[in-house]
Amino acid sequence: MLIVGLTGNIAAGKSAVAAGLAAHGAPIIDADLLAREAVAPGSAALSAIVERFGPQMLTPDGDLDRAALRQVVFRDASARQTLNAIVHPEVARLRAAAVERLRASGARLVICDIPLLFEVGLDREMDRIILVDAPAELRRERLMRDRGLSASDADAMIAAQMPAAEKRPRAHYIIENDSSREALAAQVDALWKALNAAATA
Repeated sequence: MLIVGLTGNIAAGKSAVAAGLAAHGAPIIDADLLAREAVAPGSAALSAIVERFGPQMLTPDGDLDRAALRQVVFRDASARQTLNAIVHPEVARLRAAAVERLRASGARLVICDIPLLFEVGLDREMDRIILVDAPAELRRERLMRDRGLSASDADAMIAAQMPAAEKRPRAHYIIENDSSREALAAQVDALWKALNAAATA
């Protein structure tokens, strides 16, 4: 089974590419969904987050307050590393289990949607890597327009990730999401054909 990593810096359009590949029938393992599962109420990871960052990281219902946590970790590299050390091992366990279920079902390929693929060294575990990219200024505009972020918050989120220029040489496929939806869809169609060819080679 071909294990494909899908990544892209914030607001590059990775989710749109994932949706396009899913529409073609690709099985998607979404790291963000796994991360939510990893910090569900009652989980060891959520307890560790509260112990490290304080009870203000919980909502009144006992869920993780993602907005509060984001304010801390996107401005503090040390805090970000601490959070990753808590959450990533559990996400890795959940992802490995999902991959094995797909392998057992006879799937020819799987797309692992992982925002921090390069940052946490998971690129070494992938057979192929897709990078979705867009210019930083365009991503900044999208964050402010689509997520209602301030300019300073948008800049902090962009700065918290490895620059795309460092990722591009390490990717097998690059999707340029800097123009129309139609152009993006055409690239996804071509990518799907390439992935199928690689999976059956």
